[in-house]
Amino acid sequence: MTESEFLTVAEAELDQIELRLERAAETADIDIECSRNGNLLEIEFVDTGSKIIVNTQAPMQEIWVAARSGGFHYRYKEGQWLDTRDGSELYSAMSSLVTLQAGGEVRL
Repeated sequence: MTESEFLTVAEAELDQIELRLERAAETADIDIECSRNGNLLEIEFVDTGSKIIVNTQAPMQEIWVAARSGGFHYRYKEGQWLDTRDGSELYSAMSSLVTLQAGGEVRL
């Protein structure tokens, strides 16, 4: 994948994460605020003051997630973003990370 192709796919993924978070927060009645600055998505949990940062790394062709429980790198393979260490899928992992930091179950 070229860098331009990566940026297109990764940008669409950040949009999708933000959209899913907004919907999930409404359903779960959790106060989550998302803000975007270029290739960086900041997810703030208003009640706890904690954050998750999701950003793209074009040179590595990865999406990186920084959460209270650690840092994770995801690479696009066969139509999915998979963790480079354990192979877990991005949305499944994000659901777990958001649930931990929000204090209530959130499914993306």
